[in-house]
Amino acid sequence: MPGWLGGMSYSELGRSTGLRTRSPVSAAGTAMGITIYGCGPDEAALFRELAPRCGVLPTITGDAVTEANAGLAAGNRCVSVGHKARITNATLRALSRVGVAYVSTRSIGFNHIDVEYAESVGISVGNIAYSPDSVADYTVMLMLMAIRNAKSTIRRADVHDYRLHEVRGKELRDLTVGVVGTGRIGVAVMDRLRGFGSRVLAYDCLPQNSADYVPLDELLQLSDIVTLHTPLTADTYHLLDHRRIAQMRNGAFVVNTGRGPLVDAEALLEALESGKLGGAALDVIEGEEGIFYADWRDRPLESDVLARLQEMPNVLITPHTAYYTDHALSDTVENSLINCLTFESGKQHG
Repeated sequence: MPGWLGGMSYSELGRSTGLRTRSPVSAAGTAMGITIYGCGPDEAALFRELAPRCGVLPTITGDAVTEANAGLAAGNRCVSVGHKARITNATLRALSRVGVAYVSTRSIGFNHIDVEYAESVGISVGNIAYSPDSVADYTVMLMLMAIRNAKSTIRRADVHDYRLHEVRGKELRDLTVGVVGTGRIGVAVMDRLRGFGSRVLAYDCLPQNSADYVPLDELLQLSDIVTLHTPLTADTYHLLDHRRIAQMRNGAFVVNTGRGPLVDAEALLEALESGKLGGAALDVIEGEEGIFYADWRDRPLESDVLARLQEMPNVLITPHTAYYTDHALSDTVENSLINCLTFESGKQHG
């Protein structure tokens, strides 16, 4: 699988800058404009606070960018988009027609955008960097909850059943953890695991540090926990499929805070129902689009696989929230602005 994992470049522009530099202005002396799509209230507050510091005039909407609302970007060469909705090629064409030349996605991954197609219609696409600690902390939390049967314990305590769980928990220092993908987040996870005394194995097609790297098949065979931190590409789609899950240790755990389709959800469900795997902790899941970030309390889930996984006592599911901290959100907004300013100044990062 040449080129997947370590080969992706993540921008470090603007970290700790505080956005002190004024933005480029037009010949008429007006501030540069940026249209910000899919912006939640907390993001909007930060954009309104930070944008004026660098002379940027933000146009903010809570709606995801679509072909119908691309006109909101008219007059602005740069737009910022969220990761929660796929950006269609028709939308990219519409943005190009109104003069957009740069799309900055407020995420590390950009599998929701066809980057090659964007380039074909004259639009460059950039991602952002944010605190890796947000996802790394959350990943270790999910590991601990999974191996200590936290879901079952909390559910029973909520109905005043205070008996001990029938299955004893495990300690991280006794376990081998396989980290797939050793970018900034993967490395931060490994750093934390060493503090627990775990044996840590790593897999990446481009090893970048002194971790104990092994082939992927070997990592799967030796690990009690497998945690995924690789971008989603054509090569990593269903990285954990029926064949690879069958290679894993009996009773092993899967943790995914990367992207949902890294794991074949149906294969995972089968392995959990058969008892092959001991459990899973998933902040992302295949088919989450249109389900996560919405309230489904009064209607049935559209995904049967998700519903069945959710019912299992040894499966933890959270709604793609590992990144969502004060620090990471501030990084996201700041670096989105810096990406656009850098593009306008003619110093695009690669």
